[in-house]
Amino acid sequence: MEALTAYVDGASRGNPGHAGIGVVLYSISDPPKKIKDIKKYIGKTTNNVAEYNAFLTALYEAEKLGAKKIKIFLDSELVFKQYLGEYKTKDDNLRELLKRVREQEKKFECIEVKHILRENNKEADKLANIAVNIGETS
Repeated sequence: MEALTAYVDGASRGNPGHAGIGVVLYSISDPPKKIKDIKKYIGKTTNNVAEYNAFLTALYEAEKLGAKKIKIFLDSELVFKQYLGEYKTKDDNLRELLKRVREQEKKFECIEVKHILRENNKEADKLANIAVNIGETS
């Protein structure tokens, strides 16, 4: 798998509260083919931590699939702007997660990150919320 597209989202109910992530990976083909979707409960944490965990999960999965290039779409303005360096990362937890993103991105020839509106990220959002529901009932 040379290149992938990923849609990622994190969700938290309570902020902090029960949290989950959703990731959808597609091939770069015409038409795109869904390769994998992931929903995972990550415990009680904040929405921003969940967003970063979804971002990291997409990078880890793309690496496992052998992708050299990845384009990631996310709807978290905070994570996007921190990734670009436009916002400072003051929170220690988020700083550590961004550091892990930076380490992981070195494993790719090319990484592109795009901010999208929430309504254009429905599938990843749905998976993240399913993961939260699983955590709340267990």
